[in-house]
Amino acid sequence: MTGPRTTVVIATRDRAGELARSLGMLSALRPRPPIVVVDNASTDDTGARALREFPHARLIRLPRNAGAAARNVGVRAADTPFVAFSDDDSWWAADALPRAEVLFDAYPRLGLLAARTLVGPGEKPDPVCAEMAASPLGKPADLPGPLVLGFLACSAIVRRAAFLDAGGFSPVLHFAAEEKLLSYDLAARGWALCYADEIVAHHHPSSTRPPSAWRHRLERRNNALITWMRRPPAECVRAARPLVRDPRAAASALRRLPRALAARDPLPGAVETQVRELERR
Repeated sequence: MTGPRTTVVIATRDRAGELARSLGMLSALRPRPPIVVVDNASTDDTGARALREFPHARLIRLPRNAGAAARNVGVRAADTPFVAFSDDDSWWAADALPRAEVLFDAYPRLGLLAARTLVGPGEKPDPVCAEMAASPLGKPADLPGPLVLGFLACSAIVRRAAFLDAGGFSPVLHFAAEEKLLSYDLAARGWALCYADEIVAHHHPSSTRPPSAWRHRLERRNNALITWMRRPPAECVRAARPLVRDPRAAASALRRLPRALAARDPLPGAVETQVRELERR
């Protein structure tokens, strides 16, 4: 394939100004990657401004807010072998995408690269980068970096075939902790995820983020749902305990429980062992 081999997919909602900044940074990359913007039913001029200022980007408008699963729409629309995710407040360093393509070509079982994420104007590494670099899962010889079972969605690059094989981001979760479930599902299908310190993304967190209490509630709910969907029965019982102290998270989890149980598919033993190793650390 000639030309760019990585499409950048951005899911956005009601952040016209920040999306414009990120699209400007991504559009300056050379070679310029194809860009797909999936608008999660914005109520402001996010879509209109993207069309007006960045006509080379493809805009897909959704009729409702699909949460993290909106990224699946963008991946399906891509026609390149690799897809890089950005949020509307993040973008990729100048050499990140070509470097990632070299690694994907060299390591056939590599399904996802988690990048080093530099936060804000001070470009401080996100704390999760140090955790991934020190992953207790080690560095297999057939991978370019430490093996991980998690990533930041604003700074990850996937092999498109692997992402589609794993089913993408689950609509059951809507938003929060969606990376954990996708990590499990990629690993369950034999795809490897690794941290690559030399691949860099920039993240300037939005000034219009929801309250932290709201996100923590969603994380409690979704961590329980993920356990009920993929972990052994004893873990499912333990996963309910944090919800006892958060009635709103518990009620939300119960509403989604039928869909979660319908999608239950326990992890293979080898992946469950890796999950337990990470939990021990």
